[in-house]
Amino acid sequence: MKITGIETLRTEEFANVLWVRLHTDAGIIGLGETFYGAASVEAHIHDILARRILGRDATRIEWLNREMLNLPMAQASTGVEYRAASAIDLALWDAMGKLTDQPVHNLLGGLCRDKQRIYNTCAGYGYVRSNNIKPVSTWNWSNENGPYEDLHGFMTDADRVAESLLESGITGMKIWPFDPVALENEGAFITAEQMRQCCAPLEKIRRAVGDKMEIMMEFHSLWNLPAAKQIARVLEQYSPTWYEDPIRMNSPQALAEYARCTNVWTCASETLGSRFPYKEMLERDAMHVVMVDIVWTGGLTEARKIAMLADTFQRPFAPHDCTGPVAYVAAMHASFSQPNTLIQESVRAFYTGWYKELVTEVPKIENGYALPMEGPGLGTELLPAVFERSDLTVRRSEI
Repeated sequence: MKITGIETLRTEEFANVLWVRLHTDAGIIGLGETFYGAASVEAHIHDILARRILGRDATRIEWLNREMLNLPMAQASTGVEYRAASAIDLALWDAMGKLTDQPVHNLLGGLCRDKQRIYNTCAGYGYVRSNNIKPVSTWNWSNENGPYEDLHGFMTDADRVAESLLESGITGMKIWPFDPVALENEGAFITAEQMRQCCAPLEKIRRAVGDKMEIMMEFHSLWNLPAAKQIARVLEQYSPTWYEDPIRMNSPQALAEYARCTNVWTCASETLGSRFPYKEMLERDAMHVVMVDIVWTGGLTEARKIAMLADTFQRPFAPHDCTGPVAYVAAMHASFSQPNTLIQESVRAFYTGWYKELVTEVPKIENGYALPMEGPGLGTELLPAVFERSDLTVRRSEI
């Protein structure tokens, strides 16, 4: 099955999402996706990667993944090179699934469970849709868009958000109330009054629903080490499930020091590219939960290696997702196929909202669990309406 063309698509409205359609001489088209800096990734795909993979056998996924990343500037990052390779890698797996008439999770080893527990990241309908994805500046919340404006909700009525999630069977929620203070103080310190204000959402959750709701704390790597340790000790009274990316993920030693300061699990990190930095973090006991973003770290090919590496160190695997719909679907295939998957990130404002404007299928969620995707490949396609959008940019490279 020879690769005959690479097509990329992006829109002005969903400016961070880039789709890849991989055309083959078998008439099969594989669908992939990545997120952030769509125009830059598009340029790398057509200017650099196209000449490396056009005319190649699309079934040689492992070899093609290595070929795409065999570049002097592609060294364990989540930069343009890795995001581009990730998008194409997803398209290759999708094409292979369509060729063999199998869902991707079967090609990755088969289902490890019949349903996958999820948690809700409390983003809103406008979150990460613009080019500016700083944590606070994208709080484009609006109650007019639907019932799940959870970003505004967790900052003002975290108790009601928790109750709403429990009513639907979802027993985990991720929040980031410390971000505004981190940006105000440049991550250097936090006052006692600020600490009380930032703890208010956790107080409300525990007072309203007790321990029925798991709380995942997201810090977006905004704090220095002393401040992060101070916050970690204060938050222990609320029994959060994990602390995610409390500091920059560029020092295994510093993250290991942080992990030792608290009994709460340290979760890291969507910001790491390839398995190599994970290995160093794991060897230093710096992470307890291994989080991977499928479309930033090298695609499904690399993500499953990271999951296996985590399992070697007796650590659970928890794929990240707060990006686009195809990435979400791919993360589900990864979660279902790995024996050490703890939980899968999901955003109800996304999968009940703008995802449905773009793709034909998203995973079914029932009582707090996702069900496996059906159909060959990833099991979803771009809707016809995407190809008719006036804000669509399409670029093609062909043999």
